[in-house]
Amino acid sequence: MKVVNLKQAILQAWKERWSDYQWAINMKKFFPKGATWDILNLADALLEQAMIGPSPNPLILSYLKYAISSQMVSYSSVLTAISKFDDFSRDLCVQALLDIMDMFCDRLSCHGKAEECIGLCRALLSALHWLLRCTAASAERLREGLEAGTPAAGEKQLAMCLQRLEKTLSSTKNRALLHIAKLEEASSWTAIEHSLLKLGEILANLSNPQLRSQAEQCGTLIRSIPTMLSVHAEQMHKTGFPTVHAVILLEGTMNLTGETQSLVEQLTMVKRMQHIPTPLFVLEIWKACFVGLIESPEGTEELKWTAFTFLKIPQVLVKLKKYSHGDKDFTEDVNCAFEFLLKLTPLLDKADQRCNCDCTNFLLQECGKQGLLSEASVNNLMAKRKADREHAPQQKSGENANIQPNIQLILRAEPTVTNILKCSSGLDFLSCPQTMDADHSKSPEGLLGVLGHMLSGKSLDLLLAAAAATGKLKSFARKFINLNEFTTYGSEESTKPASVRALLFDISFLMLCHVAQTYGSEVILSESRTGAEVPFFETWMQTCMPEEGKILNPDHPCFRPDSTKVESLVALLNNSSEMKLVQMKWHEACLSISAAILEILNAWENGVLAFESIQKITDNIKGKVCSLAVCAVAWLVAHVRMLGLDEREKSLQMIRQLAGPLFSENTLQFYNERVVIMNSILERMCADVLQQTATQIKFPSTGVDTMPYWNLLPPKRPIKEVLTDIFAKVLEKGWVDSRSIHIFDTLLHMGGVYWFCNNLIKELLKETRKEHTLRAVELLYSIFCLDMQQVTLVLLGHILPGLLTDSSKWHSLMDPPGTALAKLAVWCALSSYSSHKGQASTRQKKRHREDIEDYISLFPLDDVQPSKLMRLLSSNEDDANILSSPTDRSMSSSLSASQLHTVNMRDPLNRVLANLFLLISSILGSRTAGPHTQFVQWFMEECVDCLEQGGRGSVLQFMPFTTVSELVKVSAMSSPKVVLAITDLSLPLGRQVAAKAIAAL
Repeated sequence: MKVVNLKQAILQAWKERWSDYQWAINMKKFFPKGATWDILNLADALLEQAMIGPSPNPLILSYLKYAISSQMVSYSSVLTAISKFDDFSRDLCVQALLDIMDMFCDRLSCHGKAEECIGLCRALLSALHWLLRCTAASAERLREGLEAGTPAAGEKQLAMCLQRLEKTLSSTKNRALLHIAKLEEASSWTAIEHSLLKLGEILANLSNPQLRSQAEQCGTLIRSIPTMLSVHAEQMHKTGFPTVHAVILLEGTMNLTGETQSLVEQLTMVKRMQHIPTPLFVLEIWKACFVGLIESPEGTEELKWTAFTFLKIPQVLVKLKKYSHGDKDFTEDVNCAFEFLLKLTPLLDKADQRCNCDCTNFLLQECGKQGLLSEASVNNLMAKRKADREHAPQQKSGENANIQPNIQLILRAEPTVTNILKCSSGLDFLSCPQTMDADHSKSPEGLLGVLGHMLSGKSLDLLLAAAAATGKLKSFARKFINLNEFTTYGSEESTKPASVRALLFDISFLMLCHVAQTYGSEVILSESRTGAEVPFFETWMQTCMPEEGKILNPDHPCFRPDSTKVESLVALLNNSSEMKLVQMKWHEACLSISAAILEILNAWENGVLAFESIQKITDNIKGKVCSLAVCAVAWLVAHVRMLGLDEREKSLQMIRQLAGPLFSENTLQFYNERVVIMNSILERMCADVLQQTATQIKFPSTGVDTMPYWNLLPPKRPIKEVLTDIFAKVLEKGWVDSRSIHIFDTLLHMGGVYWFCNNLIKELLKETRKEHTLRAVELLYSIFCLDMQQVTLVLLGHILPGLLTDSSKWHSLMDPPGTALAKLAVWCALSSYSSHKGQASTRQKKRHREDIEDYISLFPLDDVQPSKLMRLLSSNEDDANILSSPTDRSMSSSLSASQLHTVNMRDPLNRVLANLFLLISSILGSRTAGPHTQFVQWFMEECVDCLEQGGRGSVLQFMPFTTVSELVKVSAMSSPKVVLAITDLSLPLGRQVAAKAIAAL
């Protein structure tokens, strides 16, 4: 008999009562090769014929079961066919379909093309929806049966439905396929959520607790599918987290002016990468703050740490609160952190002793004000600390009993800063005595009084620290710049107004120098505006002021102004008994003083001027306004650098003369206060050149070390020895202190990024004990935060490729140091990638940028000249046909999600990441296994562990799609969750790659 279509063939088989294997043989005869059974819809046709009557046809069902077992039909076609049946009143038919599902629902697979795998995901989603509808119908019938007094039948069918649901959903592989299907078909997932809600309402009144519990469990599993990648176990066994500690110490010591948001993002990244529970995370922040307070050198550093702890960190926690899931939870976590902190009595007692007050009390008050703690919690914690303090050592001695604590002064300075910035420029100075934006011409004497008060004691440093910690320092400095600009020149003035103007210019100039040296010149610079005139101080600071890492040319045109102005200034300094003030153009004097000093120095060296004349000139320079002395020394420092050893004496002697105080009654107001700040500025300016020339100049002491972290390196020792020694000490201690951070920073500056990073990685690879390597990773990550962007480029672009491609170095990648290096590399990559779009921090901008490598060669901008590594990969495409259509077979094995997202490959970090993942792909695809292959596995495992999903913002977007199929061959990586994590599921191509890899597991 000649068969016309599939339906006739099935009917003939039924009429002649063929056995299942006879049916299969004859079907293959009837339908020659070419079209597949899925294209012919065999599963659909069999089910349609089997379900015609009130009960299923057993013979035709046996054909379907045989077709499933012999893989004549795909699982997806069977699931799709089942989900079309919607007459749930036919119990026997429903049960037969549930039995068919039972055959394969926990072992779904597909080894076909990517589209077929996506088809399986969609079919499974349809089948899940069908199961939920079937379960709801069975529950409804059970409820009706209970009312009619015949519950048995409905209960049996409901139990069968729930059993299949549980069996389908308990497979992680199935849930992963459903996760992909949800992203493919959002509307179908919405329908599933509606069905789940409806089922919950029906089952709410179910009397059978076992069935209700089973249904709740299935509901939980379905609801977990969208978030199956974001669940990470937190580290409950650890109590100390040196990375958090070091990040806080580094920020407090070196980056007070840094943006709060960038610190919040960095801390959040560390918390996520290390899976730190929130209470212990907040506790570590407080511990680091108290350690920083205790360690901080007396003076400006102590004030900066106080402002950081009591003003900036509460703001950081307020922003961290927004990242947490609920306000209430975070408040409880902060309370819990304080409970833990109160148990660290020796630490708190030491901090109280150092700060001369109850630090915890002030901190609790600040947290209460910011809404981080409830009033009840604040009172409870205060009472506990008060009880503890009664047993503490005596806090106050007779000397410091009357001294106000710095904490109190800083908290009081913060509103003062706000008031200064609030006063608008239209106001008269007298109506707003703290403004510096007022019309300065109306009340210069009053303004001078305020500025003079600021100079006394530590008022200025208090205000600056409070402004820096609250992100207001740039606006605050702008006030001084405006004032300085206003007072550069005055016309038609008498003696008194001229002296006031000179003082206002001098004080504002000195204050700005102090700000630039203490907090970095970036806070002084204004936003670049085209056509806008640059203020005098900004011009002088950028071209003439010596700074760390900035070499000045003493012959630069900025030091060579108009010769007539120079001559008149030299004459004025040499012939007058004191500096003239009336109608003096102070900005011109400051710019001319360098050339004048050169003339005077030449005259002295050639015997034209005697030493007594030089003394008179230097007394004139520093006698009225100290800013002239600062400008003179700035040029002398640049000049001395260029001189030979035997030519420096007179220049250094002139610096000594300018640095010494002037003992005269004929000085202007606030002279002593101005000299103190001038000497502090000069000492910092001269520090580098004095060290290089092995010269000592005694600057008048103020009783406080103005440069506490200067010159920490031991003399006559190779810097590599210093680096290994300090790292060994830090590793033994288990945490980084402020002094070590400054030593590391100096070594990074001196040795360069490659030298610094390479030597520290060598130290890490020497470690053989697991606990030591893990501690080393946490510490190294925090040390690398000194310049994370550049260190990451070196680590991922040079050091790792060097270790992975040189077989003689593979032994160093064995466990445990290899695992530790993989962890460190991932942490650095994630941190740099998440923050590299932002601005570099102040401390990173200061450092001279070295040309590490031409990163353009690492990743080509077009396909005309691909890199050597790309050519190597393109020639070895064993799995290039991962996509469906023949046109996709030519896809380069380097194609990654980043290219589809059109990520900017001119960015060095993007190039380095792309290159590294190409190398990883090459290693996985090669036939040589070894420690380097194991390292790649650890690297990828750490990526999965740290990332919630390999999406657009992830470093894994640089991984070629072909790497996925190679990775799942590694036993440790062959899990559905891993595949979901490493692919970019926001892209259709990413979902196809993931579905293909998971369906084949």
